[in-house]
Amino acid sequence: MVRVILPESMLQRCELSDQRRELIRRTIESEAANALKLPLTRSEVGDFMKTLLLLRHAKSSWKAGNVQDFDRPLNQRGLKAAPQVGKSLRKRKLKVDLVLSSPAERARQTAQLMLESARLNVELRYDERIYEAGAARLLEVVSQIDDSANVAMLVGHNPGMEDLLKVLTGEDRHLSTAALACIELNVEKWSKVHTGIGRLEWLAKPKES
Repeated sequence: MVRVILPESMLQRCELSDQRRELIRRTIESEAANALKLPLTRSEVGDFMKTLLLLRHAKSSWKAGNVQDFDRPLNQRGLKAAPQVGKSLRKRKLKVDLVLSSPAERARQTAQLMLESARLNVELRYDERIYEAGAARLLEVVSQIDDSANVAMLVGHNPGMEDLLKVLTGEDRHLSTAALACIELNVEKWSKVHTGIGRLEWLAKPKES
């Protein structure tokens, strides 16, 4: 219970009965206590929460000749979808501090097109561990993010990305190509991220052409 002490002189200047004065005190105490129960906004939480964005690469081409899986580029649909993700991110006005991408060609193109469209001036790193990684390896990558970044994005592949989303949030959701999931993590440090620590805030998918 929050105790609110009103100056006695203030109450005495009002012609109130003892019962009325007590009712005023109780009302103020109740409203003050309820105010403390309101959820904190992102700006109020600040560094006490981390945000993880999971972006699956856009649609890639299987008709690129005899190229290896690692070198497959985006197809026309993917080249159109990746910038849509950037526009969606720009509308949400979410400041991204770091982008970690698989070095596979389709992921590289997705990350670059997304950042150009989002007009984000942010560090983009390529991490070989993300390519063909399962949830455990991706969790390892996340846990090693520098704590100076409050909002970080992974650009990668299924099934690892879907599996990581499920590990962190408990939600079994499908990440289509170019889908972007936002997960709030109730931790101060990336090294503290573990199973079930996250909450899926939203899941955005590009419009089908």
